[in-house]
Amino acid sequence: MARTPDSALGRFRELLQIPTVSLDPGDPDADGGDFIRFHEALVRLYPVLHAVLEREAIAEYSLLYRWRGRDAATPLVLMAHMDVVPVVASEWSHEPFGAEVVGSGDSAEVHARGAVDDKGSLVAILEAVESLVAEGVTPERDVYLAFGHNEEVAGDGALAIVEVLRQRGVRPSLVLDEGGAVVEGALPGVTVPTAVIGVAERGVMTVHLTARELGGHASTPPRDPATARLARAVLRLHRRPFPTRLVPPVRAMFETVAPHTSGPLRRVFASIGVTGRLLVKVFPRLGPELNALVRTTAVVTELSGAAGANVLATSARASVNVRLLPGDTASSAADRIRRVIGDPHIEVEVVSASDPSPVSPWSGPAWDRLAAATRSALGEDVLPTPYIQLGASDSRWFTAISDSVYRFTPFHLTRSEREALHSHDERIRIGSWLRGIEFYRDLLRAS
Repeated sequence: MARTPDSALGRFRELLQIPTVSLDPGDPDADGGDFIRFHEALVRLYPVLHAVLEREAIAEYSLLYRWRGRDAATPLVLMAHMDVVPVVASEWSHEPFGAEVVGSGDSAEVHARGAVDDKGSLVAILEAVESLVAEGVTPERDVYLAFGHNEEVAGDGALAIVEVLRQRGVRPSLVLDEGGAVVEGALPGVTVPTAVIGVAERGVMTVHLTARELGGHASTPPRDPATARLARAVLRLHRRPFPTRLVPPVRAMFETVAPHTSGPLRRVFASIGVTGRLLVKVFPRLGPELNALVRTTAVVTELSGAAGANVLATSARASVNVRLLPGDTASSAADRIRRVIGDPHIEVEVVSASDPSPVSPWSGPAWDRLAAATRSALGEDVLPTPYIQLGASDSRWFTAISDSVYRFTPFHLTRSEREALHSHDERIRIGSWLRGIEFYRDLLRAS
């Protein structure tokens, strides 16, 4: 099978056209047929890889590959996930699972759900491994490919893979999952492209706020109905956000970019130990990404009340999505939410919670391998820097078996491309995706 940019794009498009929307973990009748189709397509599209690597299905639909190297003691793990979030087709400019190529030349894009999150990485990994196996390469150390099937619903696929590796005594020297990208303009004043590599990720928790009352007919409402009490609680939470602070990886990020920053911000970033307290108060005004780097965030995502327009709610509920900055915990965040709301008649229930991950080092052999592959494949002018991953990923499970877990998607992504994740018109520029394949090839050759 020809291994050319055009044929790689064809395989990418075919896999994007399989709608592997996450299976609802609470639905016993969920049909995994699209995941089986995806598995079968992988075997057909990557025959050389499948002739050499060992493959096993875990938790039914997740996949674990092993590429045996000269050393089994310090393996490399490359992660990605097969599942994608649902779509509202009417919101898209192009068919969401059509994988249509839009434009030409350097500006050509593939539009499809999963183009970035996360089949972009998954297929780029497969392309890199397939080509290296075809060239007769044997890696210096074992390589595992860990592809979960339910990352988007915080499922058990990656967790099950970690448990299998733990039972086998596998201790990876480097784990790489989706995360930061090569960005420009995301950090004020920075004059070079930055490869923001997640050395940790924020914790995630879901909290329910519930107000209750007897109910009845809406024509005779009580003085303080449940919906009003809940609304006050929501507003208090919104008006009193978590305090800002500078955590070590974010401090290191600004120290790293300081020499590449123009104007007065250069000295401000270089002196972050002194200026940090002021900066963290300013950052929330400069956009949601900078705000999320310096504080635990809490936002109401769902509201529910009465069953009808003329019925008083016996129970009014708000779901709060909380993302925990390292240093905060689910317990401390829940306590603060209760204090801020200040209403004993509002029930605060932690429905699910995962504390922030441990922080991986941003120096040493594992970091150096990532930085070298970044520069060689994505551009000598690209500056690798530590970063706090803002969203949750499957990589958090791997911190149980590795001290060097990183989160980096090796693509140049514009702000609008990043904003399209989990939204309509998700897309990736073809040239950016092809350079991502070279990143994985360089990382594998260095491993």
